[in-house]
Amino acid sequence: MYSLKDIMESRNIAVFGASRNTEKPGSALLSLLHQTGFQGRIAGINPQGGDIGGVPIYPHLDDVPFKVDLAVMIIPPAAVVEAIRDCARKGVKGVVISSEGFSESGEKGRAYQNEIIDIIRRNGIRAIGPNTLGLLNTQTGLTSSYYADARALSPGVIGFAAQSGIFVGAFMRYLSSFKHLGLSKGMGLGNKIDIDECDALDFFAEDEQTRVVGLYLEDIRNGGKFLKTAKYASARKPVLLIKGGRTTPGARATASHTASIAGDDLILNGTLRQAGVLRLSGIEELLAALMGFTWTPLPKGPKIAIVTYSGAQSIMCVDLAADLGLSLAQFHPDTRKRLSKVMQNEYKYKNPIDIFPDMMAHGFEKTATVILDALFQDDDVNGIIFISFTMEGGGFGMYEPLVEMIRQRANKPVFFSLSGDKDGVQATGDFLLDQKIPFFQFPELGVRTLARMWQYQQTLNR
Repeated sequence: MYSLKDIMESRNIAVFGASRNTEKPGSALLSLLHQTGFQGRIAGINPQGGDIGGVPIYPHLDDVPFKVDLAVMIIPPAAVVEAIRDCARKGVKGVVISSEGFSESGEKGRAYQNEIIDIIRRNGIRAIGPNTLGLLNTQTGLTSSYYADARALSPGVIGFAAQSGIFVGAFMRYLSSFKHLGLSKGMGLGNKIDIDECDALDFFAEDEQTRVVGLYLEDIRNGGKFLKTAKYASARKPVLLIKGGRTTPGARATASHTASIAGDDLILNGTLRQAGVLRLSGIEELLAALMGFTWTPLPKGPKIAIVTYSGAQSIMCVDLAADLGLSLAQFHPDTRKRLSKVMQNEYKYKNPIDIFPDMMAHGFEKTATVILDALFQDDDVNGIIFISFTMEGGGFGMYEPLVEMIRQRANKPVFFSLSGDKDGVQATGDFLLDQKIPFFQFPELGVRTLARMWQYQQTLNR
C-alpha cells in the first residue's frame, strides 16, 4: 500500500471531469496546474476529448500515454465508482475524490462510498475524500484544489489538514494573502474513507518543510491511534486543533456535512492534553497562533510584561492572563533603573508599564525603544504585550525604530495591539505584519496566544 508521502509527491496527474468549458472546475484545475508551473505531466479525462490551454483531454484513462500517479475525480458519484476501477487497472497510486453526494447524502451515496472503499482496499490505492478539494504541495506546485491560485502555491511552513473543503479553499487563499503566512502542504480529508487525521499527522511530523501543524476535525474515529500519533507529532512541532461538532446541534450539523459522528467532548479534551495538542476556539485564534508560532520564539516561562497607554485594556489583559496560567513579571532592579530614563516617577517602574504621559516629554519613539530594550534584557520577562495607538492619517513611521529593534534583538515574543482610526490601524497593522511582527486589534488575543505558546513549551519541557 502506498503512503500519503507517495501521494503528496505525485508527479503525473489525471483529472476526471475536465472539459473544454473553461468555467468547469476540472478545466480550471488543469489550467491552474499548467499556468503555475507544476513540473509533472497533466491530462484531462472526458469522453469528448479535446484540449484546454494546451493540456490534452483524453476520452479514457487508458488513452493517457504516461503513468498516472494521482487521479482527481470531479464527476458525479455514480461515475466515480467506474473511474476508480479504471485507476486500479492503470496502477494509479492515489485518488482525490472531490465529488460530494456520498455517505453524507443518504443510503444511495453510502452504497457508492462502500463500493469505492472495497475497490481501493483490494488494490492498495490511497484515497482522499470524498467531498473535498483535496491536496496541495507548495514544494512541487501540486494541487487538486481548483480554488487555489499562484499565491496560495507560494511555499510556506504551515501544514494543514481539514475535514472540510473551506480550509483548502477560501481559508487557504486568505492565509496566503499575508506576506509571511503560507502553507507547506495542505489536505482536505472530507469523508475520510481512507486517509485520515492520523495519516496527516504522521506525514507532517516527518515533513521538513512544515514547522507548524493545523487541524480542523469534526470527528476522531480511532482515539488510541490518534493519541499515539499526536504525541509523536507534537514532540516535534506545534499541533493546533479546531474541533467542530462539540455541542449537540454542532454534532448534528457535522453528520450532514461529512457524515461524521462527534464523540464526547470532555474525553477529547483529556486526550488532547495527553497528546500535547493545543485546542483552539476558532479561526481567529488559529490565525493568531500561527503568527506567534511561526514568527516569534517560544516563551521560556509564564511571566509577561504589558506596555500600555490604556489602563482599561491592560487590566483586562492582567485578568485574562491570570485565568490562563500566566502572571505579571516582577522587574529586576536593573530594569527599573533603565525605565527611569524615560519614566519620571518611581511608582511607575512597575508592570503594566503605562507610557502616558511620560511619552509626551521624551517622544513615543525614545520612550518605546528604551522600554523594549529594558524588557529584552530582563530574564524574568518571558513575553511582551505592547498596547499602543496609531496616528491620524495612517502614518506608521514612529513604529519603524521599534520594528528594527525587535527584528534584531527580540529574544521573546512581542505582540502588538493598536487602537485609533480605522485607516491608521489598518495601515500600521499591515506594516507590522509585513515585518513578521504579530499584530492583533485587541490585546486579549495576544494574551491567549502567549498562553498557548507557553503551554506548548511546557509540553516540550516534559
